[in-house]
Amino acid sequence: MNGTHDATTTAVATRIEARRRRLIVAAFAALPGLGTTRARAAVFPTRPVRIVVPYSVGVGPDVVARSVAERLARVWGQAVLIDNKPGASGIVAFSEVRRTPADGHTLFLADTATLAVNPLLHATLPYDPVRDLSALTMLFRATFLFWVGGTSRIGSITSLLAAARAAPGRVSYATLGNGHAIHLAIETFARAADIRMLHVPFKDGGTMLGAVASGDVDFTTIGVNAVAGLMASGRLRPLAVADRRRLADHADIPTLVEAGGPAVEMHPWAALMAVAHTPAAIVEQLRRDLGAVLDDPEVRDRAAAAGFEITPSTPRAVRERVDADVALYAPLIREGRVSKV
Repeated sequence: MNGTHDATTTAVATRIEARRRRLIVAAFAALPGLGTTRARAAVFPTRPVRIVVPYSVGVGPDVVARSVAERLARVWGQAVLIDNKPGASGIVAFSEVRRTPADGHTLFLADTATLAVNPLLHATLPYDPVRDLSALTMLFRATFLFWVGGTSRIGSITSLLAAARAAPGRVSYATLGNGHAIHLAIETFARAADIRMLHVPFKDGGTMLGAVASGDVDFTTIGVNAVAGLMASGRLRPLAVADRRRLADHADIPTLVEAGGPAVEMHPWAALMAVAHTPAAIVEQLRRDLGAVLDDPEVRDRAAAAGFEITPSTPRAVRERVDADVALYAPLIREGRVSKV
């Protein structure tokens, strides 16, 4: 008899405790600003978060990613690690990301190469940028300038265009390879100006800039921060900034249009992505927390020091930018200005 009584008492107590917990959860969810989505997302992250970066340690995008990671770690109370996986225009990094669980603990710093250019250049890829990723926000953009050697015979954009038109294929430009952002930017400019020039690819930035500084190659495009030392020493000279506005810190450099060139803007960019099918509640938290971090003056200042402008956005804006780049670069490949792989 006592055993039956004890079992009944235990069952009643269990039901009362379960009801109490349900009431507490309901009361928590009813608090202002804390709905069901917020309550579910509150368990994220449960372990260190990894941001896969398709660039080497120490270059501009890596610097920005580390600044964002440090700030996110403070927000979450969890370590946020940078995993550098350079190589093959982001294919190495993307292939790694798509194999990870869709739980928000792996993020990807993606750029126009991985999202827009690779699908145009490669007949087959080990990933699908639409199927395998979920956009969170744009992260940053940079601005390219035209650079010639300090003693170059080319003194302006108009003289560059005149030389290219007088001898098609003779004026040379340096890049970091077929399909690289520099290659795409210069061929976009060349197509708009209806000129043909000689493409000279290099394996690394130092060798590329040295070739332009020495006059072995006529010109290139890259951000001002990447050539600050060469500019200060006079070994590289700017011709124009590929933007509709002059740079605030270098207001003496004309825009491309002001210098007599076509209305072409050159802005390499990057976005932060999650693995496709990450739960909506976690995606919402990621976007909210990233929005706060990207609005932090410390993060913006460190990005600016590396030559980048922080540009937070909606996921839709990321997709629209990718679509715009596909439309911009597809003709370059179709016309043979950039080679398919």
